[in-house]
Amino acid sequence: MKAAILVALLLATPASAEVLPTLQQQVEAKFAEAGPGVRFGLVVSTLEGRELIAINPDGRFVPASNTKLFTTLAAFELLPGLDRPDSGGGARVVLEDGAAGAPNVVLVGRGDARLSSAPDCKVDCLSTLADAVAARTKRVGAVIGDASVFTDERWSFGMSWNNIPTRSGTALAALMIDDNELALRVRPGKPGEAPQVQVASYVDVVNEAVTRSEGKTELEIVRLPGSRQLRLTGAIAADATEELIRLGIDDPAHYAAWRFAEMLKERGVAVLGGPVGRYHSPSKATASPLAEVTPEPLAADIVTINKASQNVHAELLLRRLGAARGKPDVAGGLEGVRAMLTEAGVPERAATLADGSGMSPYNRVSPRGVVTMLRWAAGRPWAAEFRASLPVGGVDGTLRNRFREGGLKGRIFAKTGSLTAANALSGYLLTARGETLVFSLLASDVPEDVRATAIMDGALELVAAAP
Repeated sequence: MKAAILVALLLATPASAEVLPTLQQQVEAKFAEAGPGVRFGLVVSTLEGRELIAINPDGRFVPASNTKLFTTLAAFELLPGLDRPDSGGGARVVLEDGAAGAPNVVLVGRGDARLSSAPDCKVDCLSTLADAVAARTKRVGAVIGDASVFTDERWSFGMSWNNIPTRSGTALAALMIDDNELALRVRPGKPGEAPQVQVASYVDVVNEAVTRSEGKTELEIVRLPGSRQLRLTGAIAADATEELIRLGIDDPAHYAAWRFAEMLKERGVAVLGGPVGRYHSPSKATASPLAEVTPEPLAADIVTINKASQNVHAELLLRRLGAARGKPDVAGGLEGVRAMLTEAGVPERAATLADGSGMSPYNRVSPRGVVTMLRWAAGRPWAAEFRASLPVGGVDGTLRNRFREGGLKGRIFAKTGSLTAANALSGYLLTARGETLVFSLLASDVPEDVRATAIMDGALELVAAAP
């Protein structure tokens, strides 16, 4: 009787019954759309640690700006008082003995990433310090930008030379202003003539560009490392309004001193000497500071770092992590990050870092290592603050134009990353059934003609929609 029932069941089951692909197989099929050569790594896990997908989980990938996850998590874990005004990172102005009875003005930086000379500045303003000097004296000698609080490492290891003239690769120091960028504005002239150029006189522009009556704008800036001369080439369309190009600066302390001297002159102060950048000899001034400024809480800057993927702020944060350990340099900061990773249970091979921002191609991480770190972070007292610092899909930050359609709008909280031939996205997502998952999705060896981010986003939509 039992044998007859079994035979009947077998006969009732079509030999060609469809076997539905697993979620991992669906995701692998999505990755295959990239074609040969592209490497993807993905780990998706529950908060409790059960892995739902593991594709090349221990492969080592270039994380690009996913590196900022490591830097900011280490700050949450190791730096106290992130929610209080950042008195440890502000700038101050003091006086030193100068020639001919005119004191030298020393602008001292302490790792403040947000010091601003903007006319509409409200907090952490260079004008506050300039006003203090102008109220004390109308005649000064040299204006010195003192960045000696940190070791003079203006770029972390592996910074590409072609990025150095740009805002993505601009130098950094314990003293810098305005994100250490200069704004170059280009407006069209008459067809066939050179365009109009507006930029601070700190740099010299050789304008070889032309205004074209037809076609699109294609401008390029060429600047050799260490030079303050720029060559503007290419063309701007005659019907264009304005092109804004943000430039990197190689000597942050010198530029800050130059800008401060200009502000003093605007206030009627005679400046007898030139601007000086000082990186190696701390100020010998013994008098109390004339004035100092205090930035907003460092937690607010972490939001800027993660939402906007701000490289310079991330690199300064790494050096502040080192300074907290008595080593105000890249190596000291990376020691702090490694201490955090050890606490989180991330093996050394799963995260080998060379900088704090992700601009270095030397960085290597594994998807499983990133997920291990993010799962650990979800259980820390500051977990909600950290998650709130991440871009939100279809809503803000570097994810505002991704996930605008589909089930992940407003339901994915993750850090983006993009470097030559590399893309990354890691963080947290809410599934259709309301479960929070932790993920890290990394891609390397991506050809220029492959839209890796679209493939990656499609894979995560599959994960979020799975029953």
